[in-house]
Amino acid sequence: MKNTIAIIGGTGRAGKFLAKSAVKKGYSVRMLVRTPKKSLLDDPNITLIQGDARNPDTILSLLSGCHAVINTFGQPNKAVPLYSEITALVIQTMKELEIRRYVGVTGGSLDIEGDKKSILNKVGASVFRILYAEMMEDKRKELQLLRKSKLDWTLIRLPFVKENKKSQAIKEDEFDMPGFKISSRDIARFIIEQIHNPSYIGKTPFIAN
Repeated sequence: MKNTIAIIGGTGRAGKFLAKSAVKKGYSVRMLVRTPKKSLLDDPNITLIQGDARNPDTILSLLSGCHAVINTFGQPNKAVPLYSEITALVIQTMKELEIRRYVGVTGGSLDIEGDKKSILNKVGASVFRILYAEMMEDKRKELQLLRKSKLDWTLIRLPFVKENKKSQAIKEDEFDMPGFKISSRDIARFIIEQIHNPSYIGKTPFIAN
């Protein structure tokens, strides 16, 4: 039987190629969408669940029968942040359904104790903290929820996401951002590789091209 992955945020910038990348690797996908995307409807390995990520019944329906959860939920920078609220609901539902593996994404400007960021990256993170204080506070809260969850979680820190950039080599670093851009395709590729890779469990790696 195929392993099934639940995807939240699979139509956004970071998650755009997730469903198709997962299917290519032999997974079945259950994907949350607000409105069904025609491009995904024709794949028998992708089941679309229509609904809102804040609704407990929707998340329960999405996660049922899944072996792992990918969360690339995104919002406009100035929107009231919902990251921690949605992650809390996902964690709770995963525990109810006894799902262990969680892979999420966050911003490269999230500072974590032990980081060894370059001066440039430190300045960038400080600017982000000032401009998007509410969002960054919510992102910190999301990380705390994951740390307390006892799940096998990985939270990937991303630079600027480029929509149509071709796939390139992925640079990884645990303590500093190794570049300023990454393509949506490469984010998808890296996330899918993490499903059965324990290297970054309980960690917050940076990736870039």
